[in-house]
Amino acid sequence: MISDHEILEEATRLAKEGLSVTLPVKGNSMLPFIIGGKESVILQKTVNPKVGDVVLAWVENCRYVVHRIIRIEGDNVTLMGDGNIIGTEHCQLHDICATATHVVSADGKQHDLYSKWRLRATKLWWYLRPIRRYILAIYRRL
Repeated sequence: MISDHEILEEATRLAKEGLSVTLPVKGNSMLPFIIGGKESVILQKTVNPKVGDVVLAWVENCRYVVHRIIRIEGDNVTLMGDGNIIGTEHCQLHDICATATHVVSADGKQHDLYSKWRLRATKLWWYLRPIRRYILAIYRRL
């Protein structure tokens, strides 16, 4: 049986070769913009990563995450899941394995992660950090 780690390494290899890779996501760390267990992301080769990009990264030399870049200082990158309240991860630019370009819903429809409305919504979501906990609690109950 192939492990999750091996699957992610292969997805990374394929993306770095220039192929598009569709990867299912787990967990709630990217709520409300990516729903773990129900949606997938399309990954592509990373070119010039920037703040706001959703990326697959090897963080803290121990695990892979699909999270949003919130800060780049030199070669140091800070990531945070949209559904996280305070937790961040850290990696180097060379640890960014691929960039997520689209979300694929359960019915197979693709949604651009960087459409105008999503960019506005993620910016607003960032400013709502102090009350995210309450919004996410309501969201999870719906």
